[in-house]
Amino acid sequence: MQDCLTEYIEVRVGSTTHCITGPQCVLGRDASSCDVIVEHPTVSRRHVRIWLKDEHLFIQDLGSRNGTFVNGEQVKGECMLGSKGTFRMGDVEVTACLKRGRCDADDTGVLPVLVEAVRRELLQKIDVFSASGEEIQHYLVDILKSHGYDPGVYLLPVMRDVVGYGPIEEFINDESISEIMVNGPGQVYVERHGKLELTPVFFASDEEVVRVIERIVAPLGRRIDESQPYVDARLPDGSRVNAVIPPLSLIGPVLTIRKFSRRKLGINDLISFGSLTSKMAEFLRLAVEYRKNIVVSGGTGSGKTTLLNVIASFIPSGERIVTIEDAAELRLPQEHVVPLEARPPNIEGRGAVTIRDLVRNSLRMRPDRIVVGECRGGEALDMLQAMNTGHSGSMTTLHANSPRDAISRLATLALMAGIELPLRAVYEWITSAVDIVVQVERFRDGSRRITSIVELGGMEGDVVVLREIFRFVVEGVKAERVTGRFVATGVIPDFIHELRERGVPVELDIFGGA
Repeated sequence: MQDCLTEYIEVRVGSTTHCITGPQCVLGRDASSCDVIVEHPTVSRRHVRIWLKDEHLFIQDLGSRNGTFVNGEQVKGECMLGSKGTFRMGDVEVTACLKRGRCDADDTGVLPVLVEAVRRELLQKIDVFSASGEEIQHYLVDILKSHGYDPGVYLLPVMRDVVGYGPIEEFINDESISEIMVNGPGQVYVERHGKLELTPVFFASDEEVVRVIERIVAPLGRRIDESQPYVDARLPDGSRVNAVIPPLSLIGPVLTIRKFSRRKLGINDLISFGSLTSKMAEFLRLAVEYRKNIVVSGGTGSGKTTLLNVIASFIPSGERIVTIEDAAELRLPQEHVVPLEARPPNIEGRGAVTIRDLVRNSLRMRPDRIVVGECRGGEALDMLQAMNTGHSGSMTTLHANSPRDAISRLATLALMAGIELPLRAVYEWITSAVDIVVQVERFRDGSRRITSIVELGGMEGDVVVLREIFRFVVEGVKAERVTGRFVATGVIPDFIHELRERGVPVELDIFGGA
């Protein structure tokens, strides 16, 4: 084994990677004569040879029964792959690439074995969830030395795999990435600048993915196992985490991380992104400052929570704000903020505290404003009650594709509370509680925009009246970018007239010069 390598061959077969320190290697089924063993019925005993020459990788079929193919063509004699290439041995796909720098493992696969040994020994010495990074690093250095390994070579990869997030650690620290999706050990996607892309990163096994999930959920008092095969959690920075493992997932452990920017976004950031205009921002500021109840609706990944976080920052600093979430994500700048977080049941299935429990309890906490991260069930009824009984200026989000759908969904969620009410009574309750619905949408180019802002205007018969104040009009696509313009409809909300009658100066030109 070499401690420091300047050049080596990395061979990936399925979800397994082999680092070859010599100038060549043979792939096949024969364990006695092959450097990389590939157990597959279409692979021959000695199937293919890979070697390095003149800073390029070459392959040669060794007389295999089912052939070797590059770009669909069978290899005859030598074939150059370059610095990286993919070929097929029978029905098995193989990727080979030339690497320079340090190798995480030698051709005997020392790193996975080392990681497992170090992990066991480290867990016997300290609690990795409560220990600081410096303490963990100190113990790891001692353990590596005791096993005869050079910490200068192995400390970082072992640290990453023992107490970090494994192969996806680099993505968690990459500010340009907004979402990480692990679809089993062999496939990792990321969303960068609104676009999905498949990465070359992978996990060694299902167990490695599960260990990363456990490192995330254990400090929060949550668990994931066969009896509880899915979990919602968050990273220390507030990023949202969801994990599903077999038997629910048929492709192995699935991990989804919705990252939050470490830099708090403000209203000026959203304006610069093209998510809304300065006139729309001014209207939302007035609505929040003068205690209008607001619902932010949109699809998954449309930016509801981000927008809620931004407009909630308009709440005057002298007010007491209670935030209620499944996983704490809101980061408000005001000083007087009381964050509450729901709790799942423990191992015995007891001790759960739901969003609805917290909404009810918040009414006894003397809040000036209640901000619910998302209404998903019967808590919608309690939220409407709060908005109707003196807690004006409250806010929440919910999943809906349009403002009209948002009203219907809010009514459906209120009925899930188990109280039998006529549907018309529920709609009347909604129109008296909710003042503004803000609709957000994620477009196919990855951009997120407010597509509609409406005011609820009572009922006409059995229909809720929606008065649209602003809308986004799509005009086309240029260079794969959705183009359009924001339009003020000329409708002036009722509360604006009330503010002007009270002497509050409001410029009507923000509503289209009406």
